[in-house]
Amino acid sequence: MPRLDAEQSGLLRRVGEEWGRVSAPPEAWRRVLPVDPDVGSYPEPGQIVPARFGRVVSVPTLSGGPTTAEAGGGSGGGEAETGAEWQQPGGVALRLRRTLLGAPLANTAIVRERMRKLVALPVLSADALSSVAYGPEAMLLVLVLAGTAGLNASVPVALAIVFLMLAVGLSYRQTIRAYPMGGGSYIVATDNLGRIPGLIAAAGLMTDYILTVAVSVSSGMGAVTSAIPSLSPEIVPIGVLVIAILLAGNLRGVRQAGALFAAPTYAFIIAILALVATGLYNAAGRDFTPTPHPVVNATEGLGVLLVMKAFASGATAMTGIEAISNAVPAFKPVAWRNARTTLSWMIVLLVVLFSGVIALIHYEGIVPQTAETALSQLAHRSYGSNGFYVFTQAATALVLLLAANTAYNDFPRVLFLLARDDHAPRIFLRLGDRLAFSNGIILLSVAAALVYIAFEGKTASLIPLYAVGVFLAFTLSQWGMVVHWWRKRNRHWRKSLCFNATGAVLSAAVFITAGITKFTAGAWLAILAVGAFLLVTTRIHRHYARVRQALRLHPQMIEIPGHSITPHSRPDGATGPGAGAAARAPAPPGPAAPTGADPTASAGRERDAETEDTPEEIRHLSVVPIDALHQASMRALAYAASLQQPVLALHVSPAEEEAELFRESWRLWGDRLPLAVVVSPYRAIVAPMIGYIESLHRQRPDLTITVILPEIVVRHWYHRILHSYLGGRLRRSLRPLPKIVVTTVPFHV
Repeated sequence: MPRLDAEQSGLLRRVGEEWGRVSAPPEAWRRVLPVDPDVGSYPEPGQIVPARFGRVVSVPTLSGGPTTAEAGGGSGGGEAETGAEWQQPGGVALRLRRTLLGAPLANTAIVRERMRKLVALPVLSADALSSVAYGPEAMLLVLVLAGTAGLNASVPVALAIVFLMLAVGLSYRQTIRAYPMGGGSYIVATDNLGRIPGLIAAAGLMTDYILTVAVSVSSGMGAVTSAIPSLSPEIVPIGVLVIAILLAGNLRGVRQAGALFAAPTYAFIIAILALVATGLYNAAGRDFTPTPHPVVNATEGLGVLLVMKAFASGATAMTGIEAISNAVPAFKPVAWRNARTTLSWMIVLLVVLFSGVIALIHYEGIVPQTAETALSQLAHRSYGSNGFYVFTQAATALVLLLAANTAYNDFPRVLFLLARDDHAPRIFLRLGDRLAFSNGIILLSVAAALVYIAFEGKTASLIPLYAVGVFLAFTLSQWGMVVHWWRKRNRHWRKSLCFNATGAVLSAAVFITAGITKFTAGAWLAILAVGAFLLVTTRIHRHYARVRQALRLHPQMIEIPGHSITPHSRPDGATGPGAGAAARAPAPPGPAAPTGADPTASAGRERDAETEDTPEEIRHLSVVPIDALHQASMRALAYAASLQQPVLALHVSPAEEEAELFRESWRLWGDRLPLAVVVSPYRAIVAPMIGYIESLHRQRPDLTITVILPEIVVRHWYHRILHSYLGGRLRRSLRPLPKIVVTTVPFHV
């Protein structure tokens, strides 16, 4: 909730003064309120901590009802839900969801969901480290076109890639130092180069993350089919199943995913180190004399273009190297220091594993084959087909299938940043039940599955798209850091600038090379995706800017012609048109029944029965949920007050700080109507709202409660996904309760 600027604060104060001129004083509205708006509060977030392996927590209802209920019941958007929906249909699906994903975590559990270095290393480095399994082979697939001469050039090309790894790794260490709260390519490029370069960097990153999932799964399936060729026809459905498992694992939250995926990554590191050690030991027995390559016929000459193309293909082993700088907030304190240490470990491991595999390929005379991966060939040469071979292949397959988890950590964070800056739909701002950005995780899974299916799970077809996006983001991020150091010129700025400038030049060289040499092979699709992303995000930003401008208070609102507005009341506490002539006068109404009273004298009728036959039998209460004081909410409040029935404004905040910020705005307006503020300990907004309305209904079952919602109405159907419409969800949830009416006050933009 943004703080009001000086102009809006002044206008809000003047609007409140005008309300005071045409409406009854605030005391009159409070006096006729037929319910007690203070129905209790949710426990402090720190008091709602589920058991380590439990699904059920004790959450008292707002009105002091039953105290034990299942904490959950999300209704879309990954929100943690509380309240009435626990008892409504769909309990089986809810229990299944809680079994698979776990119970919601309170906001204070975010600290416990942060990762220590030993967990962060496998979670955030899995993408980069696992690319050792396909990066060297991607380079060889290009060099083999030049025959034996091309294969002999593998070592010099690999050395250039190692230098690039070190340069970019050191560059990202500088990024973490400059952005200790997290400095991904989007943030760095936006801060230092401008909005459009920042969006281009985000496009490159998001393209890279989607392809990371698709390539990791396809490469993992390649490792599996190398050991079990009979599974080759089923790689597409098995791969999609793996993506579904990744989706479920990540929806449980960061810490659970880290614990789940740490073991395979460490097993892969051990397997490759053991393979390299064994291979080098065998090579030492031959005095490091390389085994001759099989005769390979050249189809192209070994020219500069072919070498650059091989360099760009081999550089895909660096994908994921930026993940740690993106995810600095996910580390335990001190986050930036732990992130830099973890990044250093990752770079050292990546260089050692990549160099070791290239050395073994050189000494063993490995040539790429369609039926078996290069890593499988090396394992066969070193171990034969014994248990060590099986362990190496199993570890490789598993880490490749799970390496996509790096993308699952970073893709939703980038989407969150874009949504925060109004470049993506705001549903991506929501934290889900398990403190993960559930909507971003779901979008990534769907996109990656579609790409995987479209390319039939073939790694060779996906690689040309891969390097373009990631090195585009690398380039913009590093150039942004060059500008950053040039502007700041603080301690050691020259050294840092040199590191980042080197990384920027080398990354730009790889991006240009990949874009040119792989354009017809599929790079054009990645470039087109970046352009489409830029177009969509700028249009979304333009729409939100137009809505924000339309919602701003303006001076014309002050000129309110009209008559005095006073709530009607009756001596028995009822409200309605038959309240009497005195109630229609501008003076404050007469006394109402005690707040929250139970009117038992209702002509012997059931208090909650929908048996009213005439208008004067209906007793009203209007509840107006509002998120902020802007034109749409002011219009809804004015509509409710114009009915001359008791009105209660309702605001649900996810934190006490935001609640206090709203109260400040409310007091600035003049506190003209009764207000209830509910602070939800979970990310939920809708369910606490429903629970509060239910609590009012339990106080006075004889009341007809009208929920009046401000609703933004957009011009085009495709703009609807950019806004959250609560009316339908409230109607579905409140339908079982009698005497609840949900209506909307449209505000067209």
